[in-house]
Amino acid sequence: MSVIPQTPVSEIKITWPKLPDDFVLPDDPVDDIEHPFLAEALRQSLTPDLFKDALITTNFGLCVGINNRLILKAPDWMYVRPVEPWPDPYPRRSYTPHTEGPVPLVVMEFLSDTYGEEYSVEFQQRIGKWYFYEQVVKVPIYAIFQAQTATLEVHELESDRYQIQTTNADGRYWIPGLELFLGVWQGKRANRTGYWLRWWNAEGELLLWPEERAEQEHQRAERLAQRLRELGVDPDS
Repeated sequence: MSVIPQTPVSEIKITWPKLPDDFVLPDDPVDDIEHPFLAEALRQSLTPDLFKDALITTNFGLCVGINNRLILKAPDWMYVRPVEPWPDPYPRRSYTPHTEGPVPLVVMEFLSDTYGEEYSVEFQQRIGKWYFYEQVVKVPIYAIFQAQTATLEVHELESDRYQIQTTNADGRYWIPGLELFLGVWQGKRANRTGYWLRWWNAEGELLLWPEERAEQEHQRAERLAQRLRELGVDPDS
């Protein structure tokens, strides 16, 4: 992690402005083409109750005013709850904590081969993501994932500083608020074979993707049909 000295938060002015309607968002390319797949996989396995009143985003502007500068960071994955439904006919472009709802519960960054600012505590011309999430927004959970090496770090805010967390016996991290475990899973999805982030419930059961749920139902139906055939009943009649 960077050793650049941090600017004390007491010496900066933090405000919570909404993004102006005429603000032009940067059209930066995605660092890694796999990142959207990783983010969507996390979202699609969440249970319906976790979608209620929630804002779940990918590469989406998190907005704060710092010393009269409008600063946006775009976490690779972010979960906020509760958030009021978006009232306007045009799409939401950003989220401002305290003004539009609470601080995000979780932000995640997916590392790529190129240098990023995920560990940066810089506060000079640029503002590092670590500093932004920890000292400015004060996001309770910050996860950093390197898919190529299956390396997952989960940092929890304790006494205003991120502390790296330890896994349970299964190698997973408990995420307070979501009440789920987060861990690494290896396999294939959407023509991508590799390491993924996935959720497990408190009982250790894997939360399934939609296609896995469909396959599970198909297998149940097949077993039932086979049982009926064994009993001399035609399930197709």
